[in-house]
Amino acid sequence: MEFIRAAIRARGPVSFAWFMEQALYHPGHGYYSSGRCTIGRAGDYYTNVSAGPLFGRLLAAQFVEMWETLQRPNDFKIVEQGAHGGEFARDVLDAARTEHAEFFEAIRYEIVEPIPVLRERQVSALRIFPAKVEWRDSLDSLPLFRGVHFSNELIDAMRVHLVRWTGSKWMERHVTERDARFAFVDLPISAPELEERLANIPMPLPADYETEVNLGATRWIEALSQKLIEGYVLAVDYGWPRSEYYAPQRTTGTLRCYAQHRVLASPFAQIGAADITAHVEWTSLIEHAEQRCILTCRGLSDQHHFITGLLAKNRHFAPPNDARNARALQTLLHPSQLGMKFQYLVLSRSVENAPLSGLSFARSLPSV
Repeated sequence: MEFIRAAIRARGPVSFAWFMEQALYHPGHGYYSSGRCTIGRAGDYYTNVSAGPLFGRLLAAQFVEMWETLQRPNDFKIVEQGAHGGEFARDVLDAARTEHAEFFEAIRYEIVEPIPVLRERQVSALRIFPAKVEWRDSLDSLPLFRGVHFSNELIDAMRVHLVRWTGSKWMERHVTERDARFAFVDLPISAPELEERLANIPMPLPADYETEVNLGATRWIEALSQKLIEGYVLAVDYGWPRSEYYAPQRTTGTLRCYAQHRVLASPFAQIGAADITAHVEWTSLIEHAEQRCILTCRGLSDQHHFITGLLAKNRHFAPPNDARNARALQTLLHPSQLGMKFQYLVLSRSVENAPLSGLSFARSLPSV
C-alpha cells in the first residue's frame, strides 16, 4: 500500500494501530471497506453465520425472551453492528416472522454500517423486509433505543496497539520501512490511555513479551451505552479474561492474519487482502461497562453452553431426522469446531434480574 509508505516517509514510523486501521478500513484499499472480505468455505474464514440459518433462528429465540423480559414493548429494536452481508439479520427476521408473529410485529431492525459496499450487500439480502430495516452510518447517528444490540466478531476486528515488555518497561511497536519493506520498530508508548491500560497487566512477565491492547473496545461500549435506554448488549467474539489473556506463557500475543483459511506469517503479507484480528480481553471491557457506563454484566458464556441453554427451552430446533440441521448444530456446538471458540458477553441496563436461557448452563469461568 503506497499511501502507507508515503505516510511513513512523511512523518516517520506509524503506530501499528494506525497501520491496522488502514489495512482493514481505508476507504479504497482496506480489507473490509473495499469489499474483499468474504466468509464461508469460499472466503477467508468461518463464522457462526457460515453454519446456515439455524444460528439466526436460535438467537431470534433469545431476542424474544429479552423482549418478554422488557414486558413486550411495541418499539423493540434489534441493533446489529458488524453485519457482514446481512445474512444474520435476514435469518433473524425470517425466524421471527415464521415462529414469533407478535414479536415480529413489535420489532425494528437497525444496522450500523459505515461501509458502502457492505451496506449494498445487506440491502440486497434484506430486500424481502423493506419495512423492517433501517441503516445508520455510526453509533452517533443511532437514536436512543430499547431492545438489544448484537454483534458477532465485531470487537476482534477493532484496531489494537502492539506492545513489548523489555523486562523493565513497555515499548510500543510501530511500523517503519526498511529496505523497501515494512518492518517493526519499538518506540515509547504513544498515549496516556495506553499507559493506563498497561498498568493493569499482571506481572511478572518475561522479557520480550509481546501482546495487544484494544482501546477501541472500551470507547465502543461507552458510545453504545449512551444510546441504550433499556435492554441488552449481546457481544459474540473470541477471547479470554485478563489473567488468561496476559498469561506469562502467551509470549507472542493473539494477533493473527487470515486469508483463504490460512494463517499468514506476518501482518505485512497481503495488506488489504487479508483479515487482521486479535482476541478480546474481556475483563477491561466488563470493568469499563460496569464502572463507567452504568451497565450490568449478566454473564460470560462459551458458545457451546449458550446454545445448549437455548436448545433446552426450544427443543423443536433439533429435530432428530433433519440432517442439515444436525450438521449446523455440530458446527455451532462441537468443541473442536465453533463451540469453544466463541464467548457470549451479556450486558444490560434497567432490566430486572430475569434469567436468560442462553446463560442457564454457563460454566464458571475464570474471574473477569
